[in-house]
Amino acid sequence: MGILRDRMIEEMKLRNFSAATQESYVYAVSRLAKYHHKSPHQLSKEDIRAFLVHLTVERKLSPNSLTGYCSGLRFFYNETLGWDENKLFIPPRKKPSLLPEVFSPDEVMRLIGAARGLKQRVLLMTTYSAGLRGSELVNLKITDIDAARMTLRVKQGKGGKDRHAILSQKLLTELRQYWKRYRPSVWLFPNRAKNGPLSRGEAWHIFHSAKKRAGLNKGRGIHSLPCLLRHTSFGGGC
Repeated sequence: MGILRDRMIEEMKLRNFSAATQESYVYAVSRLAKYHHKSPHQLSKEDIRAFLVHLTVERKLSPNSLTGYCSGLRFFYNETLGWDENKLFIPPRKKPSLLPEVFSPDEVMRLIGAARGLKQRVLLMTTYSAGLRGSELVNLKITDIDAARMTLRVKQGKGGKDRHAILSQKLLTELRQYWKRYRPSVWLFPNRAKNGPLSRGEAWHIFHSAKKRAGLNKGRGIHSLPCLLRHTSFGGGC
């Protein structure tokens, strides 16, 4: 995409979109271009519809995933290229009304117990204890831990708002053990090169690998972990 990609990102930054939203929208447009082997600005309305049919019929994506693609494409064509809605017209998709899947305390213990190594265990515990989304988790920094106030500072959470999550004594103890072993300098959970945060994809992989080893079927993403520490042997409350 090159110049168009840069322009799209610039438009999203002007609107104060979160890094996760920017990544999701750019990914949607890049997948469209890869599917047709053409630059997205060269595609027609029929080309875009064919791609959405491919996602729906062949890849069988969930309604939520399809909505994400549609939002990214709509933003690119309407806001970046300046198309009008009549030229594009991506039909709105109705989201099914589903109750969230919640892990029981026993299932959370099984999941965290199935983590491989201290780093993965602490990553899952942090998500669970503080009630974090995947993007919030990977963007945590060492300086976001406030042991004096027993809180975690969550920057640019949902809606682009900062907030504080409660830090349990049990999680603080685990975080201290983790820091002594790995000595992260900036990001709490750095990537392998240690020059940036862990990707959301890697956090997703850690969650799903542990879930598979624990023999759990519920929970589509790492955000499925609820804040229920007060009910488990991890103790200390959320």
